[in-house]
Amino acid sequence: MDSIAAHLEAVREEMRAAGYDALVVPRADEYLGEYIPAHNERLRWLSGFTGSAGFVLVTASEAAIFVDGRYTVQVRQEVSPQLFEYCRFGEEAHADWLAQHLSSAATVACDTRMHPLRWFRETSAALAAAGLELVACPNNLIDACWHDRPAPRVSPALLLGEQYTGESSVDKRKRIGAQIAAKGAQAALVFAPDSISWLLNIRGTDIPKLPVVQGLAILEADGRCTLLVEPGRVPAGLDAHVGEGLTVLPETEAAAILASYRDRTVLADTDTANAWSQLTLEQGGAKLLAGGDPVLLPKACKNAVEIQGTRNAHIRDAVAEVRFLAWLDSEVAAGRLHTENELADQLYAFRAQGELFQGVSFDSISAAGGNAAMCHYNHLNVASPGRLPMNSVYLIDSGGQYLDGTTDITRTVAIGDPGDEIRRMFTLVLKGHIALDLARFPAGTTGSQLDILARQFLWQEGFDYDHGTGHGVGVFLSVHEGPQRIAKAPNTNALQPGMIVSNEPGYYRGGAFGIRCENLVVVRESARSGEEQPMLEFDAITLVPFDRRLVDSTLMSAVELSWLDAYHQRVAAQIGPLLEGADRDWLDRATQPIAA
Repeated sequence: MDSIAAHLEAVREEMRAAGYDALVVPRADEYLGEYIPAHNERLRWLSGFTGSAGFVLVTASEAAIFVDGRYTVQVRQEVSPQLFEYCRFGEEAHADWLAQHLSSAATVACDTRMHPLRWFRETSAALAAAGLELVACPNNLIDACWHDRPAPRVSPALLLGEQYTGESSVDKRKRIGAQIAAKGAQAALVFAPDSISWLLNIRGTDIPKLPVVQGLAILEADGRCTLLVEPGRVPAGLDAHVGEGLTVLPETEAAAILASYRDRTVLADTDTANAWSQLTLEQGGAKLLAGGDPVLLPKACKNAVEIQGTRNAHIRDAVAEVRFLAWLDSEVAAGRLHTENELADQLYAFRAQGELFQGVSFDSISAAGGNAAMCHYNHLNVASPGRLPMNSVYLIDSGGQYLDGTTDITRTVAIGDPGDEIRRMFTLVLKGHIALDLARFPAGTTGSQLDILARQFLWQEGFDYDHGTGHGVGVFLSVHEGPQRIAKAPNTNALQPGMIVSNEPGYYRGGAFGIRCENLVVVRESARSGEEQPMLEFDAITLVPFDRRLVDSTLMSAVELSWLDAYHQRVAAQIGPLLEGADRDWLDRATQPIAA
């Protein structure tokens, strides 16, 4: 706490010197990604909070930290209540908090590189209505105070061949360029690092677990592209790999290049591209055309090569998962109750033996007993990782990055006899998972329209979970990908064939236990004939058994039991032949019909 107090005071001194009355510090860096490198963890440095989403407001004498429902427990464990007020996204707006804690005519500073344009404009208007001014500061105040800031990692990108991508960069750029022209623009700002990486068929190595290249790109309507990137990230052979029409320049020239688009219409996403890049375009005389990142949807709708690669990656990943679960059961049976870090390390070791493995896709959520009640718990950020308790459950949410796909799976495992209450809650969660998996829906259906299917059984008993039910997943890219999502919050992006999305309802009882059942599924056209209109459905690509010991079959319908048995038969048929000895025997037992 002493170091955080010192950090706060240093920032306040910078604020006073610059004449600012308040400072806005988001968790995001200038690329607005969820996963950021260590040298950009500004919010963690300022507050001590390690979650993936947060927002800090600092005045001369007060500070507040905003988090969402995933982190309401964690924030109280990591952030001092003496230094920060706890606030929750959605319950109080940032502008309202500032209006309550500042006098009229006060100035609120922000680094426009760290915020989307929509946030900047809406917050500017809201503060102006309260008599306050949002000011774009020329230099980041955190960077001025963070004297032991880590150096950024800079290494050459990987060139990903068409055996993994299924389409050349030239073809992607011409196809998307035509869509840009159809919207009345001459060019588009391609800002998200995963969009750039997918468009150019390259992957980065500078951010652990997220294989993207950080930079900025402008795609012309004719398919030509300018990539602005740190020179050290440019690999040998990039020009030949990407094909004709690529210009590569140092990222330090971004301001000049953006300012050169005078009198041209540039498509830009006000939600995913930072305010600085769009304001620079606008100030240079370009006309901004607000619209979605043109790469998002093509990237989300995987081609046949990407889907097959992802299926192959999930098969190898399932072998590692099954070997881990078999090992875990044997260790518990022998009385060896491991710590959360030991368990995560063992799973990593099994994954690392698989072909094309490049690392994990996120920090494993290895959560024993009550720690699993924090749905984004991270054993790496606690002083003493938990140890498996008997007669409870262990939640392991993990994933791998492979050259041909990205995986994400959660399994909840019985440790001893968890008791009837945990079995009841697990079964309610599993029933929701099955209901969503069985969904059939017409074109144009969004994830928000399907979300209730996964929650219905919990709701009927007076329970819920405070996170989305499903997120998009890339192919050797981000484990959290848009624009598709399954959640309560409205989403106008329809689910389309080729999209990969998670199916992960859960339940969390504070201080006691947590449950989540997660598979990845791909959206596909239904093959059922004789229907009035074409329908879509989900096809599970995760192939790991659910823990039958946690299922209360008396709470399940015949259809649900049939689904579970059929899924386990599929797992046994596809994964069993790839296992040997005790691992194969474990899978045979784990996939027996539920009535057996």
